Amino acid sequence: MRSVVLTLFPPARVEPTLVLDRIYLRPPARADWADWADLREESRDFLVPWEPAWTSDALSRSAFRRRLSRYADEWNRDQGYTFFLFRRSDDAIVGGLSISNVRRGVAQSCSFGYWVGERHARRGYMSEAVLGASGFAFDALDLHRIEAACLPSNAASQGVLRRCGFRREGLARRYLRINGSWQDHILFALLREDYRRHAYRASIS
Repeated sequence: MRSVVLTLFPPARVEPTLVLDRIYLRPPARADWADWADLREESRDFLVPWEPAWTSDALSRSAFRRRLSRYADEWNRDQGYTFFLFRRSDDAIVGGLSISNVRRGVAQSCSFGYWVGERHARRGYMSEAVLGASGFAFDALDLHRIEAACLPSNAASQGVLRRCGFRREGLARRYLRINGSWQDHILFALLREDYRRHAYRASIS
């Protein structure tokens, strides 16, 4: 069962949903636009190879508001949950993580997608976020399986998933349209029982 319900995204910053060791995750708010746009713009060359093609107005205030509206609708329909990642020491935005394609019934599964600003990469923030969001997916959303997909050339993202207990399950040909072209992806998944074992091993290491 969902622990958080959003009827709309307020203009002010909202309270954290997940507080972790060095970062916290919370739904985006309108007041985040400038910091989000600045981080995305300065990280454009770093992010573009791994993402769907950016539109000409991708970082505009109006496009951001449309994003918020979509995020709120997905959240309230139990279809997806989008978070921004913030550093606890100074509240700086460092990236984002989306729980998307939530499937109920016999599947009880979802997909993870994430990004991190270039200046915040290789500091372990995303591994922390993926672990925290996995706990949210299994505990708050009561899901059974989390899926994630990476380009074969994206070694950093594959490393994040492996560190968080995800297992490689195969290769999907021309799986997603990334940066304007259909590209193969390596498929990973994490089951609830995998997460529990991984968390237990981490607690005694």
